[in-house]
Amino acid sequence: MYYAYLTEPEPGDLIEIFRGTYQHWALYLGEGDIIHLCPPTEAADAGLRSLMSVLCDRAVVTREGLVEVVGQSRFHVNNQLDSKHKPRKVCAILRDAHSLLGLEMPYCILRGNCEHFVTQLRYGQAESQQIHYAVGVGVGTVAVGMKALTAASNLSCIRTIEQ
Repeated sequence: MYYAYLTEPEPGDLIEIFRGTYQHWALYLGEGDIIHLCPPTEAADAGLRSLMSVLCDRAVVTREGLVEVVGQSRFHVNNQLDSKHKPRKVCAILRDAHSLLGLEMPYCILRGNCEHFVTQLRYGQAESQQIHYAVGVGVGTVAVGMKALTAASNLSCIRTIEQ
């Protein structure tokens, strides 16, 4: 399968792969290869099974072809944190990435997922924008729900007093 890149990946670039309900992240090594933190359920053709990665507590640092990992999913280069954090030198990023190959590492969707892994390599700081967003949406949803419950409770109290 031929892929047309919006932006041709360069070694050290972060690759965001859209899996429907979440994004999988990898670091581009060059020559069509990526490195990523790969829970056992993460595969291009895993479908809904890949959502099970939230239950995994271990993952392996794996080198694979970008095309194989992407499968039928969409992807793009996403170095959006470059404006927030200075990227490390490419040689340091690649050296550290290669030194981790094959290691089994702790995996936690909130504190140590594939996005945390690649941002640690690129910037020297682990960060997950999709977790920040999900937590923000979750907190916002809870706040709206609490306001609705409070309003309903207040209406119920007013009706009880009036009766």
